[in-house]
Amino acid sequence: MSHDKTAYLVLADGTIYEGQSIGATGMTIGETVFTTGMTGYLETLTDPSYYGQIVTQTFPLIGNYGVIPQDFESCRAWVRGYVVRELCDEPSNFRCAGKLDEFLKQHGIIGICGIDTRALTKKLRDAGVMNGMIVSGKAADNFNSTPQALQKIKAYTITDAVKIVNTREGEVSPCASTSLAATLSPRGSAPKTPKVVLFDFGAKANIQRELQKRGCNVSVVPYNTSAEEVLKMEPDGIMLSNGPGDPAENTGVIQEIKKLCDYGKIPIFGICLGHQMLALARGAKTSKLKYGHRGANHPCKDMATGRVYITSQNHGYAVEPASLPAFARLSFVNVNDETCEGVKYTDIPAFSVQFHPEACGGPHDTNFLFDRFLKMMQS
Repeated sequence: MSHDKTAYLVLADGTIYEGQSIGATGMTIGETVFTTGMTGYLETLTDPSYYGQIVTQTFPLIGNYGVIPQDFESCRAWVRGYVVRELCDEPSNFRCAGKLDEFLKQHGIIGICGIDTRALTKKLRDAGVMNGMIVSGKAADNFNSTPQALQKIKAYTITDAVKIVNTREGEVSPCASTSLAATLSPRGSAPKTPKVVLFDFGAKANIQRELQKRGCNVSVVPYNTSAEEVLKMEPDGIMLSNGPGDPAENTGVIQEIKKLCDYGKIPIFGICLGHQMLALARGAKTSKLKYGHRGANHPCKDMATGRVYITSQNHGYAVEPASLPAFARLSFVNVNDETCEGVKYTDIPAFSVQFHPEACGGPHDTNFLFDRFLKMMQS
């Protein structure tokens, strides 16, 4: 099957890429980013952290193993738009349950293929992340790149991202398989089972799976759960999940994390957005990166051992190392640009990482961090 309907990707600087329409048709505006993962496109599409973004896959062929629902990180696709060099129409995998083009249509994701994704990636690396628009179908037939259209593209901003991915159109939190009320079991019922409260800021399902794999009883709570509510649940550990958007925007959440830190007795593990908001709660600062880190091949050095791990990442913001307080120690650093990739707190039982140790699709180099969290809870 050929994709012969014309589609356009228009960037905020006026650059236009002409290609063919894939997925749903219409018009969408988002923050144009690129991810370097060679595999894991289903995890990318269903990761709530990509909310608000038009995602470009740098790997040239996407969709070759089709759609595999077991690999989803949430129950729906969250990207604003999708850009690939070539979309595979004949997937081959023993778990395949459908074609990617059909999945995109089903979830209302407007996409474009057949453009030079290498040129687009080079532009985003040089100029930095910028807003873009994909137009296809009837919208593409009469398309003109007018100053008004560019103004509309430039005006787009990602706001209330954590709130939106938690409950959208009456949908329950994508990660939560059980309600808060359903998970409140008496503490004495399973004394050997560590009880973890997982804050859902847009959590990938595999965080919950990794904890449950280690015998944890996981209670998923919404992003706006108060510190008092969490403490009443008497958890052995608190997990701060990944999620989308600017971490500093979530002032209310940061205040509640600060209260949990001030309590200081319950081990805390933060991943990605959770890592950033934990740092903000402890007095550090965050800033936006030029084009972010997205992909499955980012080298990070463990500052304690000097060992380098290959990690999966998806973020546009980072903690500023110089802003870390005296009781916070830089634990991991990005080998490529020396940005902060992890923090260990010396005054409370807490640590966090910017990358994804739960990465499903790999790499699994840093999966041991969940074991470290488990030991922290047990001790």
